[in-house]
Amino acid sequence: MNVIHPTAVIDRGAELGDDVEVGPHCYIGPKAVLGDGCRLLHNVSILGVTTIGARNEFYPGCVIGASPQDLKYKGTETDLVIGNDNVFREHVTVHPGTEIGSGTTQIADHNRFLIGVHIAHDVQVGSHCVITNMVQI
Repeated sequence: MNVIHPTAVIDRGAELGDDVEVGPHCYIGPKAVLGDGCRLLHNVSILGVTTIGARNEFYPGCVIGASPQDLKYKGTETDLVIGNDNVFREHVTVHPGTEIGSGTTQIADHNRFLIGVHIAHDVQVGSHCVITNMVQI
């Protein structure tokens, strides 16, 4: 059973798996897919064409799937794919791919992204990585 705080905003087009927890003041956009057992604490935004696997945990202030910051990005719909069992600590940002890059940003399984990490467009992160505070990739 999903647990959704009454102040959370979940677009009708979003897809949530089973046992998902969405905390206060979170936003989940229309093209987001969250796998089973994901947990969003308060003030988390999931945007864009973002597919998230099972049992991922997002701490306050995360912005996942917002448009790339690359000045060459022209608005083409690109995507972000996140695997299973990842932890995104406070204020982590992850952007989808760009038209001139691979078109996809991808994060595999069992990673930890510590406070303030930025994963830019078209990045590929493998499994079992720990990315320490304030690192930008």
